[in-house]
Amino acid sequence: MFVVNVEGAILKDGKWLIIERGSELGHAAGTLSLVGGQVEDEGNKYDIIENTLKREILEEVGIEVKDNLKYVHSSSFLADDGCKVIDIVLLCEHKNGVPFRNSPKEVANIYWMSTEEVINHSKAPTWTKESIKRADLLLHKY
Repeated sequence: MFVVNVEGAILKDGKWLIIERGSELGHAAGTLSLVGGQVEDEGNKYDIIENTLKREILEEVGIEVKDNLKYVHSSSFLADDGCKVIDIVLLCEHKNGVPFRNSPKEVANIYWMSTEEVINHSKAPTWTKESIKRADLLLHKY
């Protein structure tokens, strides 16, 4: 059985919204990450991935993204606690709001970073770098 996680590659003015994960989190604490979270069992619903992502972004950093979400990629991994995870990344466009640490236990810091800054940052794990690279490639297709 897998946990399904969804993350948003949120773009505004050529920069990505990146968070530093809280030190109390069980997986990848203190690393740079996209904003997102786990899909919860909500019964029979349409657009569960998209709605989960919008909710998680609002809960964690207090902003809204536009409805034109685009699939970037998916991956699977074993979390630090041994849980099997499927992770889905969607390209998002900032709609409104100024990001803030709405969930301080989950979000230690918030940054707007260029693709190059994320790729070269020492706290960015390989999966965050890969997600940003792929989101950037997708962005330049449009």
